[in-house]
Amino acid sequence: MLLLYVTASAIAQDKSLYEKKELIRHQDTLRYRILYPEQYDASKKYPLILVLHGAGERGSDNEAQLVHGSYLFLDPANGQQYPAIVIFPQCPKNDFWARIDRDPNRKDSLNGLYYPSDRPIGKSLGLVSELLDSMAASGTVNNRKIYVGGLSMGGMGTFEILWRKPRFFAAAFPICGGGDPEKVKEYARKFPIWVFHGDKDNTVVPAHSRRMVAALQAAKAKVKYTEYPGVGHNSWDNAFKEPDLLKWLFGQKK
Repeated sequence: MLLLYVTASAIAQDKSLYEKKELIRHQDTLRYRILYPEQYDASKKYPLILVLHGAGERGSDNEAQLVHGSYLFLDPANGQQYPAIVIFPQCPKNDFWARIDRDPNRKDSLNGLYYPSDRPIGKSLGLVSELLDSMAASGTVNNRKIYVGGLSMGGMGTFEILWRKPRFFAAAFPICGGGDPEKVKEYARKFPIWVFHGDKDNTVVPAHSRRMVAALQAAKAKVKYTEYPGVGHNSWDNAFKEPDLLKWLFGQKK
């Protein structure tokens, strides 16, 4: 029992290293958590990583978004080798990161799901975009090394923010997501992107990632695709354990 208590306390303490912040614009609020390098020096410029959570972590507690992936950046060895500023924003219950709709009769839908790219950016992703612009102008971020990734709804948000902010990011890692393949040409040429999916995913079927990978390849992106055999929707568990993920990510720059 003592061991379980100590472990739980250590986990809680680790998560608390992600500082609670808010971005307020008029009547809208973006809650987010931000992790700074252990030996943070405001006179230096650091890589910036944005991680977008899935639909199940939406809310207003500014906690749930840390459930998946946050420990990767809390690992002392990773922090020492790859010091960076890491941001986990939280999407409210009534919103989505990406523009997503359902219509099984549309030719471009997969499993009834499609991505309408003719609409303005959504409220929450718009606030994330403003936050990124603010960070990029802060003088503490290496603007040649800004990265984005996410899982499920956050993977969809990753694909969307890439074309909403072309030439802003140095690399991306969408996990079990999807997007509008027609928008890939806005950012894809020579762009490093590592896509992940489970081949038994019944929530977001792997055809969503496969279609995006094909579009990325056609647009001459530097795309990697990892599809996990026998894995369902929780392919983020595998992706965040990839031994070369951070090495690959931090090896990219604009």
